[in-house]
Parts: sequence; structure tokens; C-alpha cells
Amino acid sequence: MTAARPGPEVPTATYRLQLQPSFPFAAAAAAVPYLASLGVSHLHLSPVLESVPGSTHGYDVVDHTRVREELGGEDGLRALARTARDHGLGLVLDIVPNHMAMAPRYNRALWEVLREGPESPYARWFDIDWEAQGGRVLLPVLGGPVGSELDRLVVDGDVLRYHDHVFPLREGTAHLPLPRLLDAQWYRPVWWRLARTELNYRRFFSISELIGVRVEDPEVFGATHAKILQLLHEGVVDGLRVDHPDGLADPGGYLRRLHEATGGRWTVVEKILADGEHLPADWPVAGTTGYDALRHVDGLFTDRTGAYELLGRYRAFAAPQTDRGGNWDATVRRAAYKVLTHELATETDRLTRVAARLCAASPDPSLRDRAPWALRTAVEELLVRMRVYRPYGCEDAAAVITEQAAEEARLAFVVPEEADAVGIVRRLLVGEPGDASAPDHAGRAEFCARFAQTASALRAKAVEDTAFYRYVPLLSAAEVGGDPGSPGVYPDDFHAYCARVQRDWPATGTVVTTHDTKRSADVRAALAVLTECPDRWAKVLAEVSRAEAGAPDGQLAWAAWQTVFGLGPAEEERVRQALLKHVREAGMYTSWTEQEPSYEEAVAAFLTAGPCGPPGERVAALRKSLEPHIRANVLGTALVQLTMPGVPDVYQGTESEYRALVDPDNRRPAPFPPPVPGEKDALTAAALRLRARRPGAFGTAASYAPLAADGPAAEHCLAFTRSGEVVTVVTRLSLRLAESGGWRDTWLELPPGRWTDALNPGREFTGDTRVADLLDRFPVALLERSGES
Repeated sequence: MTAARPGPEVPTATYRLQLQPSFPFAAAAAAVPYLASLGVSHLHLSPVLESVPGSTHGYDVVDHTRVREELGGEDGLRALARTARDHGLGLVLDIVPNHMAMAPRYNRALWEVLREGPESPYARWFDIDWEAQGGRVLLPVLGGPVGSELDRLVVDGDVLRYHDHVFPLREGTAHLPLPRLLDAQWYRPVWWRLARTELNYRRFFSISELIGVRVEDPEVFGATHAKILQLLHEGVVDGLRVDHPDGLADPGGYLRRLHEATGGRWTVVEKILADGEHLPADWPVAGTTGYDALRHVDGLFTDRTGAYELLGRYRAFAAPQTDRGGNWDATVRRAAYKVLTHELATETDRLTRVAARLCAASPDPSLRDRAPWALRTAVEELLVRMRVYRPYGCEDAAAVITEQAAEEARLAFVVPEEADAVGIVRRLLVGEPGDASAPDHAGRAEFCARFAQTASALRAKAVEDTAFYRYVPLLSAAEVGGDPGSPGVYPDDFHAYCARVQRDWPATGTVVTTHDTKRSADVRAALAVLTECPDRWAKVLAEVSRAEAGAPDGQLAWAAWQTVFGLGPAEEERVRQALLKHVREAGMYTSWTEQEPSYEEAVAAFLTAGPCGPPGERVAALRKSLEPHIRANVLGTALVQLTMPGVPDVYQGTESEYRALVDPDNRRPAPFPPPVPGEKDALTAAALRLRARRPGAFGTAASYAPLAADGPAAEHCLAFTRSGEVVTVVTRLSLRLAESGGWRDTWLELPPGRWTDALNPGREFTGDTRVADLLDRFPVALLERSGES
């Protein structure tokens, strides 16, 4: 047992390690000396509980009582904790409360439910609609209709086998003929295509292989969190990252229970905040995992005017072939309708059934006898108009499901008399205080929770997993937590955001690259430069389009050329895999479930002949000519994230130059230490060590204040001070800066005192300083107060 140890209540910085069988606890332990030397205070580990064998991510948990054996088991985790402690580091764990793997062979709790049905003590664990499908859990595992797959279903003792799948048999049924045996079970294997319309269990988004867990039940919470809490209380682990709380029935209630159980340990939540949305103030957490910070940091290095010019160039390039993806709001709306009627059709059906049941049982005659199709239409029309992930309770529902949204939803009805179904559904969600005729409280609570859970799944699937792949004018803006329809953040808005974070959530997380980002920060930093030269980009695209054999569609071509520009030199297979995922997620000409081989072959041929072939050299040449400005963005992004309010999380390998695309490309093990450290490594280490050396300058009691430059290029200088002890200065929009004549007579007034250059030891500055002198060696500066002037 690892003894409890004192440690900082709030990390100064964390380092994310993506554990997998090829990178287990022992490999993490071997990297500890190097990681400690960087200056982080904690290692941030991906999920460590037992998961499906071979899993490269760990979010498919099958057993909450055991630490994953493929990673080294609990002994391996405790050994890692001891090694980390010996080097002054703690551990933060990623936990997955929302779902488990739909893999009965490995998931004992699910196995028992399938064997014993709703009477199983584990039945309360899973969000199963036992009233649907004749009280049997549908398992979408068959390769075709059940009649065509009977010969492949084999009874083997007390189990049923289908290829690699194994299911329990209900007691006393093994002797029955197969058709009768299937009818006698608490489950029914079905064709995987039926997952879209007939499943009766809640999933993670639309992923049928992950089944929702009811952690709102205290007994389920206790059983699924006992091991994690033990590791916390015994000092093996110091803090938590909570995966996807928006999938839970009651995120706030869950987080309050978790806060009490952990004794208030530092905890951040993977909550995606829309532009202008704030984290619920009553959540007892340190903040988010940091996607809101990512949006603001990226925005600093994006020229908003140039981004809109780029949009115009994109429309001219792609619109003649397709109207898809040229308007952000329309793209999101179309994607939302598609997801609701396809991937989330079964969730919408369940919501409609609950609404119909509530209306039928209401004492208010105006609610009764509502046609299910009208209620379904009302549910769908309100869901597609959600601009945040989900509401939290009735009061929040009134704010996010507005009267304006309801009025727009009513316009979708062909029969005006049925449009009042919108008001009924909104009334179920918002409620009316003192309304004695309202449907029963428990029923409304179920409807509100399911509406919110469906809304979060819809937002993730429609926006992040569909619209982001359809709307491609600027790929760097189509990032988790981002707003591609409004790219770019002005410095004043960034400063206001940082001041608010320091005031309200000073211990929140910040990130710029994660295991979920579609492109690493360094790839996005390169792409952002295109907003400073949209005409040059369009000219190059016109040249390469004439040279290559022809793309299957203009939208794909634009996205592919931006991908190879952002990534730089790379193996063709990496690009091909990322673009194949791109077109399947977009779902316009092919998809994961309805693959179109001829289109996908055309995509592969285009990549070989174009972006990854000789014409790609022209794009490579453009990138090379822009390298100084890409460098400014790369270093500026890193330094801002590492010194802004919050706790920075450094994703594995990103202390060095790190160019990665969407998973699994971004989950490859990183080398420790990096083989050829560069200037980004030096910057990262300098900033992290400064945070460790001066924790008060960055902690919960720290301060944040912008510093304004003065002169002809002042808009290109972003600077701020932390607690009067540290100053950060970065160059933004460096290409525009160079084209306008450089810094010229631009000055920055430093706070009183002498300031040492942490990136250029031996240099000191005081008072009014020419920005050109401050940034003569690097496009960024990190200054540490060294004494009075």
C-alpha cells in the first residue's frame, strides 16, 4: 500500500499520458525522471480500470473493481505512483462514469443482466428500457438479419456463441431449439443496422458498443467508484478528470456526490462550453478540462477578417459542385436533422414515448390526446435549435430552450393546429411553478433528463462529428469546443476571458492538444497562418487543381490540401487514414455504416495523385515560405497556454514540435525524452519550471492583468502579467505584421522592477521597452521579475 502523502491541492501543471498495452505503467514510470525535469507537478493518466482487451484508449471499461492487467495491474499503478512521488510528482486519473463496454464476455455486470433480466441485482446499473422490445435487450452484433445468421449462432454448454461474441443462456434453456431458445432469453441478437432505430439501451453518443451507466443511483455510484476512491484515499492518486459528464442524468448531483466522496480533491470535467456559455456555478469542481481555453488561444492567432475572406475563396472553389458546408448555421442544422433521424432515432423514439405517456396521464385536458408524431416533431425541432450541449434543470431549460426557438420550431409544422405540441414539450421541460395540472413530477424529471442526455449526444454527433467535417473553410477552427462560424478572438476578448477565469475558476484546466483534438495545436497553428494570406492560398490551390488528376468533390479537395499544409511532410498512409475518417464522418458521399467503395477509392486515388504526389510539392513550398509565421504561432500558442490562468495540461509529446491528426494518429506513444529537442522544448520547460518556482504567481490567489503596447504595430503584441511577477509577450498575426513594416516604433511598458528574460538568460529589461528589442530573438518573451528597478 502506498502511504498517503501531502501534495499541492491544485496541480501547477499536468502531463497527459495515453496508456495502452504498448505503453503500460512501467513505461510511464521509466519516463518519470524526464517528465519531472520538465517542471510539471502531476502525471495525468488516461483511464486505468479494466477495459476491453487490446483497447488503446481505456474508455471501454468492463470492471470498475480492478486496475487494468494489460497495463500492469494495481501493483503496476502503485509502483508508478511511488516512482512519481520519489520525483515530486502526483497522479491525476481520467475516470469514465457515463458508460461501460457493451461486451458481455468481459463485462460481468452486463453478463448477469443478460442472464437474469430485470430481476438481476445489476439491472439497475444500466439505462435499459425494459418496456420496449418485449422486455429484451437488443444486441446489434449480427452481420445480417437473424434468419440469415442462425447457422452461425452456436449453443456451447451454457453460453451462446456468435463469432467472437459470447452471451449467457438463461437457466434451463440450453436444450431448446435455436429459434425457441432465442425467444427465451432476456436479450435478442439483431442485425447491427437495427442499432439506428430499435435499440432499447442508452449509449455513449451513438456508439452501440458503449452502454450507459446509471451513476445517479447511489448503489451504482458506490460500486463503480469504490476502487477509484480507495486509490484517492490511500494517496496513490491526487485528482480526477471526469469524462463526458453531460451524458449523465444529473451531472450536478453526480459531481456533488463525487466531491463529497473524494473529500474535495482537485477535479475537472470534460465539459464543452459554447461561446458565451458558462460552467454551472454550483458544480463543486475546479473547472473544465480546458476546451474553452483552446478556443480562445487558437482565436488569438487567427485573423478574423482573413478567415471570412478564406470562406469566400472556399465558396468559389467548392460551391459550384455542392452547396454543403458553405454556411455554418445551415450546416449544423442539416447535420442535426440527419443525426436525429438516423443515428439517434431510437433515443428520439424513447423521448416521444415518455412525452406521450405524460400527456395521456395529465389531468389537463389540453395535454391529452396528442398525436405521437406531433410530439416527436416538436421534440426534434427543439433539439436541433439547441446551441449548447444540454440544459441543467428547469430554470436552465428556460434559458436555453427559448421562446424564440419555440416559435421557429412551430414553423416546421405543416398543420398549424398541431404546432401547439411545441408549447407542450417546452412546458414539460421548463415547467410552470404552481401549475396543478402539470404532469407528475417523476415523469417530468425523467423526460427532462432524457431530453438533456439526448441533446448532449446530438450536439456531439451533429457538430463535432459531422458539421466539423462538412464545414471546412478553415480546418483549424473546426476543433473541439470551437466555433467555426465565428473564427478569431480579439485580444480584448481574450483578456476578458482570462480575467473571468482567474476570478471564477482559477484552478480550471487548460489544453491546446488532447487525445480528442482533430488536429494538434502545431497543425492548427500552421493552418491559422492561411487566414493572413487567403489570396496566396487560393492561388496555390488553383495551380495544384490544374496539375492533379481531379478530386471527387471540391469540399474534399479543399480539406485535403489544408490537411497536408498543416501537417507538413508525412507518410501518405497517415493522411489517407485521416481523410478516410473525414469523409465517413461527414457522411455526404460515404459513411461508417453505408460505405461507398467507389467514392472512397476515388478519394485514395486523388490523395496519391494530388496532395501526396508531385502537386503537393507546391503546397509544401508555400508552407516553407511561411515557416517564420508558423513558428510564431506555434511558440505563441504554447506560451500563452502555459502562462494564462488555469492549470495547463501538456499532452504527451507536445513539449516538442508535434504534428498529429485525428485519433488514432494522435494516440501514438511519444518518445521520452524526445530524440532532438528544439526551441519549443526549451520554451515549454522554461515556462513549466517558472510555474513550479513561482506557484503564487499562477495559483488560485494570483492575479491577471493585460499589458497594452503602444505604437503602429500594437495590435500584433499580446502581453499580460501574472501577479506582477511574470510577464508573457507573444506576437500575433506575424505575417500581417511583416507586411505592414514590422514592429517599428512600438513600445511595451513593463511593470515596475527589473525583468529577466527566461528564454534568453542574461538579458534584462526595465520600464518602457521597444518590442523589436524584446522579440529580436524569438517571436515570444517570458520575463521573470528579478528585483526592484
